[in-house]
Amino acid sequence: MLQIGDYIISLDLLQKKFSCDLQACYGNCCRYGDAGAPLEEEEVKMLEEIKTLIYPYLREEGRRAIDQQGTSLKDIEGENVTPLIEEQECAYTYIENGIFKCAIEKAWNEGIINFRKPLSCHLFPVRIKKYNGFTAVNVEEWTICSGGREKGRKDGIYLYRFLEEALKRALGENIYEQICIAADQIKTLK
Repeated sequence: MLQIGDYIISLDLLQKKFSCDLQACYGNCCRYGDAGAPLEEEEVKMLEEIKTLIYPYLREEGRRAIDQQGTSLKDIEGENVTPLIEEQECAYTYIENGIFKCAIEKAWNEGIINFRKPLSCHLFPVRIKKYNGFTAVNVEEWTICSGGREKGRKDGIYLYRFLEEALKRALGENIYEQICIAADQIKTLK
C-alpha cells in the first residue's frame, strides 16, 4: 500500500497493466454486479437534473426502470446507486454491436450534457471508499476484465496511466502526479 495524504492506495494501481477491451468483455461491467454503479451525492442530484436530456439515449427497458425506481436508489448497504434493469444491467446502458455502453457518456460525447458519467464508472476497475480518517483506493479484479488486463500487458499500459483522466477527476492533479512519481520509483526498484 502507498499513502499519499489521506489516501491509502493499492500498489496494484501502480504496478498492474490494464486497458479496457470492449471486444473481449462486451461492457459487462455495466451488466453484472450485486447492485447498480455507486453514486456520489452530487451525482444523484445531477442524474435527476439531466433525466429528460438522456432519455432519448436509453433503451425502453432503461426508461421503464428509471420511471419505476427513480434516477438513483439506495442499495442494501444504504449507498446511492444507479437503478438496474431486471436486477442485471444498469438502467443507463444502451447496446451497440452486442456491447453494453453508457447512454450518459454518449449524451456527454454529443455535447448534450456536461456530466460525463458517474465517477465510479469512469474509475472502474478502481473503487474508492471513504472511511473515518482515510480514503481507500483499491483495484477490483473481476474475471470479466481479463481481456483488459491482457490488452494492458500487450500494449504496456499501466492501470494508473489508463485511468489518468478519471483519477485526476477523483483525486486531483496533485495526488495523481504523486502517484506517477511513486510508480516511477517502484519501476526503478525492479
